[in-house]
Amino acid sequence: MTATERPAGDLVAALTAGGRSRRFGSDKALARLEGRTLLSHVAASLAGCLLRLLVAPPGRYALPGWLPAPDTRPGEGPLGALEAALLAAERHAGPGWVAFTGVDLPRLTPAYWALLAGARAPGVRSVLALDAAGRAQPLGALYHTALRPHVTALLDTGERRLRLAAHDAVTVPWEAVAQVSPQALFNVNTPADLAALEMGSSQ
Repeated sequence: MTATERPAGDLVAALTAGGRSRRFGSDKALARLEGRTLLSHVAASLAGCLLRLLVAPPGRYALPGWLPAPDTRPGEGPLGALEAALLAAERHAGPGWVAFTGVDLPRLTPAYWALLAGARAPGVRSVLALDAAGRAQPLGALYHTALRPHVTALLDTGERRLRLAAHDAVTVPWEAVAQVSPQALFNVNTPADLAALEMGSSQ
């Protein structure tokens, strides 16, 4: 089976939730879009994965079929959550690929993840989509568990920027993303963002 033929079902899903949501003003994961929480929207995009991990404060959310993954560095943001996800993925499933995201991207779809999974190749350790402006998006990306020492080293120096986690990376052009999931990278940071998405006025 070639890299482009591999199904997204061999991915371990990792969904991080429970951050400070300072710009949103309340727990973003529990905000509702079309009658469902953002948490459940994102989780649905990853339902076909081999294993599903929820990196969140213990007992805060209920996602049937998802295993809790302890946050090894609470308060360290998405980069700390990625470290926890890579550790838990390797412990439960062995070396392999992790589909990592947060509740910020409720329009992610299974087709989006399959597109990224198809971009994997020998020697590649991360796969990121490009947005319409050509910027690589570190959330809603694939990371190999082999990156865990790199992520740990970043955190040990006080680094918190998720974009620095990508290493040996390939990117998927926006045009390809737009064909399969045009709203996948719409990021919900504020209630106004959520309202715009609900009204269908986003790009």
